[in-house]
Amino acid sequence: MKKFLALTGFLGLFVVSCSDDDPIVDDEMMNEEPVVFTSGTADFSNYVSLGNSLTAGFSDAALFVDGQTASFPNMLASNFALAGGGEFNIPFMADNLGGATLGGQQILGNRLILSFASGSPAPVPVQGQGTTEISNVLSGSFNNMGVPGAKSFHLLAPGYGNVAGVAAGLANPYFARFASSPNTTILADAAAQNPSFFTLWIGNNDILGYATAGGDGVNQLGNLDPSTYGGSDISDPNVVAGSIQAILQTLTANGAKGVIANIPDVSTIPFLTTVPFNPLDPTNPDFGPQIATLNAQFAGLNQVFDALQVPERRIEFATDAASAVIIKDESLADLSVQITQTLQAVGTDAGTAAVLGFLYGQARQATADDLLVLTSQTAIAQLNTDAFATLQQLGLPAEQAGQLAVNGITFPLEDRWVLTPAEQAEVNATVLAYNEAIAGLASQFDIAIVDANSLLIELGVSGFTLADGSVVNADFGTGGGFSLDGVHPSPRGYAILANAFVEAINAKYGSNLPGVNPLEFTGLYLQ
Repeated sequence: MKKFLALTGFLGLFVVSCSDDDPIVDDEMMNEEPVVFTSGTADFSNYVSLGNSLTAGFSDAALFVDGQTASFPNMLASNFALAGGGEFNIPFMADNLGGATLGGQQILGNRLILSFASGSPAPVPVQGQGTTEISNVLSGSFNNMGVPGAKSFHLLAPGYGNVAGVAAGLANPYFARFASSPNTTILADAAAQNPSFFTLWIGNNDILGYATAGGDGVNQLGNLDPSTYGGSDISDPNVVAGSIQAILQTLTANGAKGVIANIPDVSTIPFLTTVPFNPLDPTNPDFGPQIATLNAQFAGLNQVFDALQVPERRIEFATDAASAVIIKDESLADLSVQITQTLQAVGTDAGTAAVLGFLYGQARQATADDLLVLTSQTAIAQLNTDAFATLQQLGLPAEQAGQLAVNGITFPLEDRWVLTPAEQAEVNATVLAYNEAIAGLASQFDIAIVDANSLLIELGVSGFTLADGSVVNADFGTGGGFSLDGVHPSPRGYAILANAFVEAINAKYGSNLPGVNPLEFTGLYLQ
């Protein structure tokens, strides 16, 4: 079966303007008296930032020089420089490609750009071979200690920057590039600089991996041993809170002041809000003509669902509207045995009945409450080769196995492609627990707090109006707030975040930092 996915204008949403990035100059401002900026009760002379990819300046699925330069900590450092701030050193990648090698073998991919080569705008990796070699360890200390991929407990983990452990997944390639020694920790290297002021934004990855993997991980609630966690697992809130408490205890031991940010609702990012639940277009010539045949094939199964009193699981494709994909919902009772038995009772041969029970025991069509991950667009309506092989092993001939192995059409989309309402509830409960802990710790250590959660919700709901009247929002590709990976902000989005940090710092410490102009930062890289 050919691919017949039509993502309801997904690529057609891209409307790009390059001329809107020019800064606005107000003539009246030229005649104003110069402002004297002060730090209030804070001391910005030695600023260190700690966190993950959001702190490092990661965007468009990579870390690269321009992105690092447009990181929110670097924007803050430029403000701090107006009020006694000092040098801000960044562990720059070697180029603007973002890719990296380990021992000459590429292990990190290049950044995404918006390409018009096919006639329609689409995100593609930039061409070229990255020159960043992970084993070429940088010397010196670095103020930006943001490490892409780091979870809360990773900031305390010895050996997380050991080059020798990168290939086996025991160490982080980004930290390995600038760790002061193989067995140091991120926190130790930060504390060694004796910062007078710090920002801390950590905990996002403790829940993000679960969400972006469509809930294809384990909720480790109650498990306090993070060494047993998988990459897509949810960290126990006590582990996150304990890690952050230890970090803050160390950073404030010398009297340093700082600011912490809470965790955004990751289910609202473009990675989870862009691909519709009903992307199957009946006007698509590869799909429309097959609808009648598909519905006839599912008619018998739908009768079984009715007999088992689960009519909500019925599968039917519309001829006059976009149709939802079929998904596997692991929160549903597994009716594989009952489906098999019911089909056999009405005369279906045992082999066919077993296959249908195997395929549709936890199947249903998606609804508007389901969130399809951004990468599902590459899987929907494609042949699932693993399913194809499995069905052949179950005794089906190749032609029939192929017909029953089309993702989202005849083969239910697997868990990793969809975040179901039950999984969303786990995410929401976890984010709430994390943020309650972060608010308590901010109060305990008497530091400023940024409500990044509310900010990113506002970005998605109403957007932010800039000085030129343009609006930045969370729409994928066109909103200007997020980069092309659908997870990380664009430089303009980071500028909005930087201003939220400035606002919190000014309110807590009595400084009068001016913030940055988001219009001076791009909303989308075109090359």
